[in-house]
Amino acid sequence: MDKYIEQHKKRLSYMPWIYYSLKPKQLQWAQAWQKEVQKKLMELETVKIGKDCFISPDAHIFAEIGRDIIIGNRVTIAANVVLHGPITIGDGVSLNTGVLIDGGAKGVFIGKNTRIASGVYIYAFNHATSPNRLIKEQPVISKGIHIGEDVWLSSNVGVTDGNNIGSYSIVGMGAVVTHDVPEWAVVAGVPAKIIGDRRISKDVFKANNKSAPNTD
Repeated sequence: MDKYIEQHKKRLSYMPWIYYSLKPKQLQWAQAWQKEVQKKLMELETVKIGKDCFISPDAHIFAEIGRDIIIGNRVTIAANVVLHGPITIGDGVSLNTGVLIDGGAKGVFIGKNTRIASGVYIYAFNHATSPNRLIKEQPVISKGIHIGEDVWLSSNVGVTDGNNIGSYSIVGMGAVVTHDVPEWAVVAGVPAKIIGDRRISKDVFKANNKSAPNTD
């Protein structure tokens, strides 16, 4: 039985949403495992973790004094995620495999119920680019990044320092956010530009059992 539990732990680490659909018998070992993982993390780093979270032991979470990481309730953090504070993560947020977030000096804030897909990079700092100094000798600048609630950052999105992403917005796969994104906007491309409005997407009409308009 142990080999099946170990395999299921690996599955959960890469697909952490499964954690909330485990059967009672599975939850017995899974909750005990998570309690141990999270306890060890909070002992080693300046991390605060809310209730009913799932954090893969293969996530890399670093938070020194002054660079705290605050994790809300029911947050999932998958394997190969790298976090460096300061970062505040709201309730119900999911970070899928390969996400990398560095809070720089000013920090990253992620609103509740936001979904961050695999391979997303969020950097709350940048280097100056004076022509008379080597890049490695340039000062580091940090403005911070604010991501609203119920946002979807699709796979391989990049978010650069100093930008705000409004609540309820969607950022398409592979986009690079270099300017603020308004609430409800659908953006895509490099650099990301507005291509739609989530409130008038076809899915809204389907959900309401109405015919979607012809937008082709």
